[in-house]
Order: sequence, then structure tokens, then C-alpha cells
Amino acid sequence: MSTATAQDRVLSTLNADGTRRWLRPKPAPGRFLNARRAVGYALIAIFVSLPHLRIAGKPPLLLDIAAREFTFFGTTLYPTDTLLLALLMLSVFLSIFFLTALFGRVWCGWACPQTVYLELVYRPIERLLEGMPGRKAKKGAWRKPLRFVIYLVLSFGLANTFLAYFVGTDRLSQWVLHSPTEHWGAFLLVVAVTGLMMFDFGFFREQLCIVACPYGRFQSVMLDRNSLIISYDPNRGEPRGKKKRKPKQDVALPVVNEEPQGDCIDCHMCVTTCPTGIDIRDGLQLECVNCAQCIDACDTIMDKIGKPRGLIRYGSQATVLDQAKQRFIRPRTIIYPTLILGLVTAFTILLATRQPAFVNVLRGPGAPFTIVESMVVNPAVIKVQNRAPEPVTYSFDIVNAQGEIFVPTGAVVVAPGETVETQVQIRVVAETFAQSPDSKFQAQVRVQGDDGFEKVVEHRLLGPANGVMDP
Repeated sequence: MSTATAQDRVLSTLNADGTRRWLRPKPAPGRFLNARRAVGYALIAIFVSLPHLRIAGKPPLLLDIAAREFTFFGTTLYPTDTLLLALLMLSVFLSIFFLTALFGRVWCGWACPQTVYLELVYRPIERLLEGMPGRKAKKGAWRKPLRFVIYLVLSFGLANTFLAYFVGTDRLSQWVLHSPTEHWGAFLLVVAVTGLMMFDFGFFREQLCIVACPYGRFQSVMLDRNSLIISYDPNRGEPRGKKKRKPKQDVALPVVNEEPQGDCIDCHMCVTTCPTGIDIRDGLQLECVNCAQCIDACDTIMDKIGKPRGLIRYGSQATVLDQAKQRFIRPRTIIYPTLILGLVTAFTILLATRQPAFVNVLRGPGAPFTIVESMVVNPAVIKVQNRAPEPVTYSFDIVNAQGEIFVPTGAVVVAPGETVETQVQIRVVAETFAQSPDSKFQAQVRVQGDDGFEKVVEHRLLGPANGVMDP
């Protein structure tokens, strides 16, 4: 593929006539491919085993959206932990910005599940059954159907593993072991996720990175001229051209000065090995996922022609194009970690001081208040969320007024991680409103647990003006 042809394309996977350009990248053996395989297979092992591990009786990572519980390494956060969740998400996003500013799109090429599974699982199966790109295809009409059968089994396994991060392995085991008729919704969910993975890894493939994923488009604001990216050195490689053999020169003829030629011999190995089909020699492109396959391919060619490695290498635009010194310390690499440290510190302090229960008192249904003998009765709803690892029994009383809180249901026992809303009656003597011309009193409701928890919540009571009761 020539440079002109590449520039004529809108996308690297789209031909000029609008048809799909199918990519079959040829893997280039080398140090970076070996390193990516080691990292990728280690990440696959972690991804598969993580839902089955337990920390303090909980999975290391569980995002139970239906129950609105988010567990991270033994600690469960709830929707009431809004500030903690916000701090955690901001820390994650800023960490991505920081890593991108330092090492470019290292996530895309080395750790993203899309790249890891496509390049290290699905495409190797395709090459095993149908042959290596650039070579004669293996014969047998059964090979392609078998490939898709294997893809289906893998996708089903990955779908179940993926769902384990959202429903937990215990619930997932029940879905797998019982008949689909007992849980149609869960069964259809597994089928849908399996179908999406089959579509992605069997058909859509690299277009997810090129078309759907927004990360590549964000890199223009996350990178600077000192960020490490996959770079082609035009100062050394240009003018490119096929390697010429020196003709035998007749000593009687004058020596002709030829135009100097760069180290790039225009072999296109960097293009044929690229999983997104781009030519890295065209400069920084959003399709580049920093997989370093072009580096391994180019280094192999440089070894063969007796040139030093590094024509394509990890480098910044400042070092490669401007021949400047690499700068790791710069404003954004100072600001990002400073902000991350502040967010992590705030998150740690708030998590360490988080109370073992969340309490809220709301106005109950019915009349604003009623009068029973000499007592003013306000209906209320006390909401208690137990964050402790054990069941807790809670009791309620009034701190700053003479009265009681009547609980029709008796003792309030809340299981770990559950939220219970209890309808109660807050009863205070009528004299409580004696100094309240607006018929309101700010009561202090105390909630106590048998685990030592105690919290006082203010709640506005309504009653007769100036405490005067109608005859």
C-alpha cells in the first residue's frame, strides 16, 4: 500500500469505493510482541480469576448496578456515598490522563481488553485454522465454520465472566446451573452479551478502536510534544526508497554523486503488521494504538540490511522531529499527580471516617399531625442503611423534647448492605410548640445501633400554634 493510497482513504478500513477493507495483520516477532504477550496473558488470567476471589467475604470488584452496590477490594460503596464515588471516578480519569501524558496510548496497545483478546486470542485462532497472512490459505471448507464455533464458545465464556463483575459469581452460577425458563431475563442478557462479543471480535474488530472508541480522539488534548508515542524518524528515514546495489564502477569513468538515500527501504512491513492498517510513517494518527508491532517489524528489517535499530521507535515528537532532549518533568506531569494525590488523600480520609450506617428521616404519609390526648403525633419514615458486615438492631428516640418514637413493627433489624424504611410515629407533648408561633419545631431524632453506632438527625415537626390545642 503506497502512501498516496493511504492518504486517499477516509478510514484505514474503508476502500475508496466505500467497501470494507478487511485487515489481516501479519504478526512481527520481536521484543515488544513478547512483552505484550506476557502482559496480555497475565491480564487475561487476572480478568478470569478476579470474580472468584474474595476479600473480607466480598469479590475484589463487583459493580452490582441493580442493587446499587459497588465493591472495590472488600469495601462496598452505595449511592449514598456520592462524594466517595465521585472522588474515585475523578482519580481514575486523572490517572488515565497522567499515563497518557507520559506514555501515550499505552492502555490501548497493552491493556485494553479489545486489543488483548483480539490480537492474542481471536486472531491467533484465525491464523491457526486458515493460515498466516501473506501465505497460501489452508484448504478445507470446514475451517471457517470451525473458527466461528470456537469464537462462539469463547464469546460465551467471556460473556459469563464479564457478567460476573456485575451480578457476582454466586448468582451467575445459579443462572448457569438452572434451566433458562427459570430466569428468562438473565438468559437473554447472557445471549445478548455473547452476540455482541461475536459481532465485535468476529466482524467489527479494529473498527471499534477506529470508529467507536472516543479515546483516540481525546489524545489530541491529552498528549503534548513530550509524550511517548510510536514515532517514525523522517530525519533518518527520508528520502525512502528501495535499497540499491552499488554498480561496479569503471576506474576510468568519473564517480557520479548520487542523491543520498534514507534508511527506510519502503518495504511496507510496518503497514502489513499494523492491526489498524495505518502507515506510521504518515505521522501521529488517532488509529494508532501503540502496540509497537511496527517497531518489531522495522527492527527486523534494519537488522537484515545492517542498519541500526530505532527508525521506528518509542519517542516523543520533541525528540524525534526536533532532536530535543526528552522531558518527563513538565507542567502537566506535575499537576496531574498532585491532583491525584489530593483526591486519593480525600478519598482515604472520607472512607476511614465513614460511619457504619446511613440515616435519613423523612415526613410520613397522611395528615401533617394529629392530636392524641395531650400528645402531638407526626408520621415519619426513618431510613437506615446498614454498612456494617453484621446485622444490626436499631432504636429511635427524641433528644430535645419530651416524647417518644413509636415503632409499630417493633425492633428494626437491618441486614448487612440492606436499606430499611420504617414508618414511625413521633409523639411529643403539646407544650413543645409553646414557643413556636409558626407551628414548627426542629426535633433531634437519635438513632442507635446495638453495634455502638449513634447519630442524631434533625427533623421538623408540625403542631398547634403556640402549643394551644383546640377544645
